[in-house]
This record gives sequence, C-alpha cells and structure tokens, in this order.
Amino acid sequence: MLFPLPDIMLEPLVRAGLLEDLGRGGDITTGALIGESDRVRVVVRSREAGVLAGLDLMRLSFYLTDPQLHFERLRAEGDTLAAGDIVAVVEGSARAVLTGERVGLNFLSHLSGIASATAEVVRSIAGTKAQICCTRKTLPGFRAIQKYAVRAGGGVSHRMGLDDAILIKDNHIALAGSVGAAVARARAAAGHMVKIEVEVDTLAQLDAILNEKHIDAVLLDNMSPDDLRAAVQRIDGRFLAEASGGITPQTAPAIAQTGVDLLSLGWLTHSVKALDFGLDFEKAL
Repeated sequence: MLFPLPDIMLEPLVRAGLLEDLGRGGDITTGALIGESDRVRVVVRSREAGVLAGLDLMRLSFYLTDPQLHFERLRAEGDTLAAGDIVAVVEGSARAVLTGERVGLNFLSHLSGIASATAEVVRSIAGTKAQICCTRKTLPGFRAIQKYAVRAGGGVSHRMGLDDAILIKDNHIALAGSVGAAVARARAAAGHMVKIEVEVDTLAQLDAILNEKHIDAVLLDNMSPDDLRAAVQRIDGRFLAEASGGITPQTAPAIAQTGVDLLSLGWLTHSVKALDFGLDFEKAL
C-alpha cells in the first residue's frame, strides 16, 4: 500500500521552489498582464502515458501561492495514465494559478517520471520473486520524495540514509582487516533493529562470508547472470540476495530469473526522464 507523504514534509520543498522562481521581484509577467480579480479554471493533463506521482506537491504549489485556490484531485497516486488523462482541476485567481504552475509541474513531471520508469522495470520482472529497489543516489534534498515516487511505481527502498542500515563495502573491509572483523564490529555497534549487508563482486568473496552468522543480506555487485545464479545457489536462503550494477529494463528480466531477491537501480532517482504534463486553460470565471 502506498502511504502519502504528509504536507509538513513536502511544504519546505515547494516553498523553496516557489521562492527560487519568484526571485527578487515576483512574477512580473503575470503581474503586468493579468488582472488582480481575474479568475480561471484550468486542468492538469498528462501528455503521455505513465504512472502518477507528486500531485500533492503540485497542490501545495498552488496553495502556497493562494490558499483560496480550489484544487480537485481526479486521479490517485500510483494510477496508470494514458496520454490526455486529466489528473486535477484548479479554480481561482488567474495570477496565483500562473505563478504556481511551473513549480508544480516540475515536481509532478519529475516524480511521475520516476514512478513510470519504476513501473516499467517492475513489469519486466513480473513472474519472478524479485523486487525493484532504489538507492541513495538521489538529488540532494529530494530523497524522501524521489523514494516515494519509486514506491508509487511499485518499487521499494534499499535504505533511506547512512543511519538506518549497515552496508559493508570493500573499503570498510580493507580498513577493518577482514570481512569477519568488519561484521563483528558492525554487529557489536548495531541495535537489534539494524540490518547488516555485505557487498561482494566475486563468488570467491561470497564464499568468504557464507558462514558469517550476523549477516542479513549480501549485495552482489556487477555480476553476470550466470554468477548471480551460482551465488543464489550458494547462499541457499542464508540471507537476502541483492543484485546491483548497470541494471536496465532490458537486462532486469534475466537478472531477476537468477533467483535474487532484490534488484537495486540507482538511475531510477538520479537520471530518469520526466513525464510530460500540461496546465490547460478551460475557461475564465
């Protein structure tokens, strides 16, 4: 189930976007061309097929511009859209609508792009047990909303930050002296709710940790499908198996079919294509 993010988390991001756009003098184009009492009805329309995410940020972009604007949501987060679908209707001050438009569309397009890309990969691995997850490769300040968009597309989150799980990588092992020493130190420091994952990129490295008792998951980095299949067999349910490294919608099915539990994709949040939306005038009020 997709739980919406509360407004208290979203408002600072939208407020910052509006302040950046308004600059030092406000919306001088709208101020010059549109009357203070002019009112309008517009619709927010998808211009291409995809998955919806981020409509609450658009709502706030209008509300923060004018709390009297009426925003009617017509589609739910996570809905599959066709080109031309109307997702919301906005009524009220024409000045406020035009001033809040771009910031709202930026958030909506970006997050719906993430949700749409996630849904595409999720569909590509249907029939396997694997889940698609995102990483910490997010835009600064946008982590919560980008990971929310991944969930809207049917994915899950690897970890939110450095503080909610332990991921032991090659540099950690080198500095600790051995994987055993690294795992022991991690477990001694971790609370009972904190999971421990170890990254490996060869089957030999995997063999070295198979008998470690305090590992919850292993990150199989940049392995071929054949090696991933062998890794899953060796792990034999001891801990979760997560595949990572250059996974695309084209390569995801073969990777998921190896039996791994998770496929982690950094590009879902750091370089995804936006989904196109438009704000279309319907009538003056």
